[in-house]
Amino acid sequence: QVQLVESGGGLVQAGGSLRLSCAASGMIFSISAMGWYRQAPGKQRELVAAITGSGTTNYADSVKGRFTISRDNAKNTVYLQMKSLKPEDTAVYYCNADITGGSSRFAPRNYWGQGTQVTVSS
Repeated sequence: QVQLVESGGGLVQAGGSLRLSCAASGMIFSISAMGWYRQAPGKQRELVAAITGSGTTNYADSVKGRFTISRDNAKNTVYLQMKSLKPEDTAVYYCNADITGGSSRFAPRNYWGQGTQVTVSS
């Protein structure tokens, strides 16, 4: 069974930094795209940043220049370094990945983590 487990959320003051991690575990053959989404109360879930298997990145306009996504393929882990945090960054952050493995051995399946809370105080 394949799982995504996030860590690194918490409470931080505006202007501060946090680093989120998301590790994929289980019987994994390959991981293509990985990304981070967030959902604030009363709002839809939105893409924050994504990274392809070859390292190409994509960011939401609201986080460009402040957040950096990276991955360690040897560890099946994706990171989100967040700097200059703002109160509007407060949300539950979810990891997402396209993984071939587990019960889906011949085609990638999309997985979500359980989410980690990030709260930025003003």
